[in-house]
Amino acid sequence: MIAADLHVHTDNSDGTFRLPEVPPAARAAGLDAVAITDHDRIHPDLGAPVVERDDVTVVHGIELRVEADGQRVDVLGYGVRPTDALADEIDRLQRDRVERGREIIDRVEQRLGHAIPAEPEPGLGRPDIARAVIESDDGYDSIPDVFDGLIGEGDPCYVARDIPSFERGRELLTDACALVSLAHPLRYPKPAAALELAPRLDAVEVAYPYGARGHTGANGELAVDDVRALAERHDLVVTGGSDAHDRSLGETGLSTDEYERFRTALDAGL
Repeated sequence: MIAADLHVHTDNSDGTFRLPEVPPAARAAGLDAVAITDHDRIHPDLGAPVVERDDVTVVHGIELRVEADGQRVDVLGYGVRPTDALADEIDRLQRDRVERGREIIDRVEQRLGHAIPAEPEPGLGRPDIARAVIESDDGYDSIPDVFDGLIGEGDPCYVARDIPSFERGRELLTDACALVSLAHPLRYPKPAAALELAPRLDAVEVAYPYGARGHTGANGELAVDDVRALAERHDLVVTGGSDAHDRSLGETGLSTDEYERFRTALDAGL
């Protein structure tokens, strides 16, 4: 049974949930806890590292994309107490997101031959642009359809972001967060290299919906059991969640025992 979904996005970045909608959805999914992990952004309506909303524990988190050994990976910070350095980097990243979003939208509209209902603004992500494409073009039925061949990395309308190094991202999150985890290690082009980063953090994300939404995982190179084995070998906390950008929670996540260990480590770091 899933007790905690520790990877949830809201409309503060590129999710569809508004924050007040998350606790009722979590309760409906039978969850005790969720973590809000918006991309490159902390949520302005979460004023503490951990809050209780409608009998659901809500952990204030962030997902930060970083550059590591020639590939881009994501790092999750939990129990955020914003520092000036993190706030400055978030501001820089949001300015970059606006400019990048503007360029992607321009490229998409030029390629499709029509306007799409998307505006470059703070928090804009490619899933937002993908939803706008689906809404305005009958040739696309799902977000993976838009990513595959249009706005995915290496595709004609893709624009790279200016992101911090792994070391810089780790420093920022370690100073501002109680717990730092490597996100979905089997999602990356070089999962073994990504997984080597985990022992330099507090935790690693084990439970994740690999195979869903076009996330094909490690192409047979590694499996979830390998991630669990690494966590045990290095005494890392395990994290997990659905990476929800839509309106469903608890697709995967932590068991009660796993969540209790996570919460113990989180509390120790606060």
